[in-house]
Amino acid sequence: MPSPLPGMDPYIEHPEVWSDFHGDLAAEVRAVLNQEIQPRYVARLVPRVTYEIVEVEEIHGARPDVGVWRPEPASEEGYGGVAVIAAAPAESLIAMEVPLRLFTVEVREVGTLRLVTAIEILSPSNKQPGHDACEEYLRKRRSLLRSEAHLIEIDFLRGGQRPPLDRPVPPAPYYVTLSRSNRRPRVEVWPIQLRDKLPVIPVPLLYPDPDAPLDLGRVVAAVYERGAYARLIDYRQPPPPPPLSDADAAWLDERLVAEKAR
Repeated sequence: MPSPLPGMDPYIEHPEVWSDFHGDLAAEVRAVLNQEIQPRYVARLVPRVTYEIVEVEEIHGARPDVGVWRPEPASEEGYGGVAVIAAAPAESLIAMEVPLRLFTVEVREVGTLRLVTAIEILSPSNKQPGHDACEEYLRKRRSLLRSEAHLIEIDFLRGGQRPPLDRPVPPAPYYVTLSRSNRRPRVEVWPIQLRDKLPVIPVPLLYPDPDAPLDLGRVVAAVYERGAYARLIDYRQPPPPPPLSDADAAWLDERLVAEKAR
């Protein structure tokens, strides 16, 4: 079943949906590109692991954007069945971290394995200042911008702090940016409104090869249907934070009512 929305679906930004969507989106981008860029190039997934701090709930466990962590029930006895001599006078909590796998799609030249284009799909931790994954991503971004590789950033998350640009762009909930190595510091930007269809963006290759097209609408639609998100998402509830603008919220309500009536 397809999404009821024409472009990006804000309900996918829910933490329990996003981690699954992020990995599948990267895999679909790789698969679609490999239909376009062979035999001279190959797209491949490059995983990296960071750690996400989760909030611990003593009864219900914790729900990070990568799964569910539930603490073991406390025992009245110490290890090995030996009774604790005296109970501690107080209890507190420590931060719990769970591993979070993020993916980059890299387009490389066959034979030399030269990096041609890096496609980064931003995750919530990439947009959280002070988070290890945010600092790591900004360092990687600076390294790519200093290199001869092209950089595409796909930001399908309304929340968090976006990677910096030196000139303002039209406000939008979603963005795609393309930094061509031969055009820096100029950056191509696709501001995407909630009601917009997702664009077909160019993926630069080596001269004199033309750009490869990447149809983001086709990619997201395939991931949505394969992930059965229509069965997981409750569209009767408001979308996850941050809140939509009044205009977008009104449009979303009208769209969902119209889709339900079909």
